[in-house]
Amino acid sequence: MTQQSNMSRVEFVALCAMMFATIAFSIDAMLPALPEIGAELSPDNLNRAQLILTSFVLGMGIGTFFTGPLSDAFGRKPVIIGGAFLYCISAAVGWASGSLELILVARLFQGIGAAGPRVVTLAIVRDLYSGRDMARLMSFVMLVFTVVPAVAPLLGSLFIALAGWRSIFIAFIVFSLFSIIWFGLRLPEPLPKENRRPFQLRVLLSAVGEMWAIPMVRISILVQSLCLGMLFTMLTSVQQVYGTTFGRADAFPVWFGVVAIVAGSASLLNAWLVMRLGMRFLVTTTLGVQVVLSTIMLIASLNFPTGSLLFACFVIWQTSVFFMVGMTLGNLNAMAMEPLGHMAGTAASVMGAIATVVGAALAVPVGLAFDGTPVPLAASLGFEAALGFGLMLWMKRIEARS
Repeated sequence: MTQQSNMSRVEFVALCAMMFATIAFSIDAMLPALPEIGAELSPDNLNRAQLILTSFVLGMGIGTFFTGPLSDAFGRKPVIIGGAFLYCISAAVGWASGSLELILVARLFQGIGAAGPRVVTLAIVRDLYSGRDMARLMSFVMLVFTVVPAVAPLLGSLFIALAGWRSIFIAFIVFSLFSIIWFGLRLPEPLPKENRRPFQLRVLLSAVGEMWAIPMVRISILVQSLCLGMLFTMLTSVQQVYGTTFGRADAFPVWFGVVAIVAGSASLLNAWLVMRLGMRFLVTTTLGVQVVLSTIMLIASLNFPTGSLLFACFVIWQTSVFFMVGMTLGNLNAMAMEPLGHMAGTAASVMGAIATVVGAALAVPVGLAFDGTPVPLAASLGFEAALGFGLMLWMKRIEARS
């Protein structure tokens, strides 16, 4: 940590996890509300309710492109606090909205605001740590962060039962205010003025060109895009699979929480293995395993009758997808950020923007194509995992030649 701060590493990990958790809470707490929102605001096309998730993710991707460069120019804290303010205002608009279209606009801007805590927190980690030590710390952050996705749908269901689905937007505001006050009081500004870069379009484009010229960075961004695409695709469709395919909508928050907790062990496992096996090996192996598991799920969906056996297969596969995220994203971020410490904020923004927007774009058509079975979901995830696996093998060949 910086000499200015008396924050321990444990508190720093907890704070970073809380900041990252803004994203997970904003997405996962909405999952139980999708059937009610669809029935109330889009009764003719219930699949459109999924756009509440992807509009947030799209906004997050747009905001991600700017928040890093802004934090490089003006410091980390002003950008995070400003983003939290926009997030809270947009949540208030979502609470008051009377149409699905207005909620989608509010969620878009809420995602833009959430990009501040998401991207700039990653830049702060890079400001203070590097290399495998950074990857290890990010694994611990992701481990703590796992608690929020595990309980968010259950909390969302509780809010709905007590005060209706609109109360979830109030919960977003409270969550954001708590984390930003903690951040503002406890962590000094980690980026000295002498290390800041002016916010200029020319400088930003130059940085993008510098990043894209590095093969490891370029491939890491593409694989991150595919991994986020798999995650977002699962998140947008999972509630409908539980409710429509298997008739287990009431039990969905509990199952989702159990799966998230089990999958959270991936971050702990990654923190232990990454120092021994390396980041590229773990990402490649994890994606290869996911190709096999997604193929098995697709075959099962096409051949097994809808019942307990197919449901068990889906839960195991869903766990593997979340497990994959814990074994890949932190490593991919660390691999891409390693040669970019001199422009950590800009690098985090560009990487996050591309990966998030592409991931959201991959999720939208699959979610809208939901046909009452897991087939579109399994087919798309298997294809994306195969692409990612191929890219990681390509990275290995490039490294071997250099």
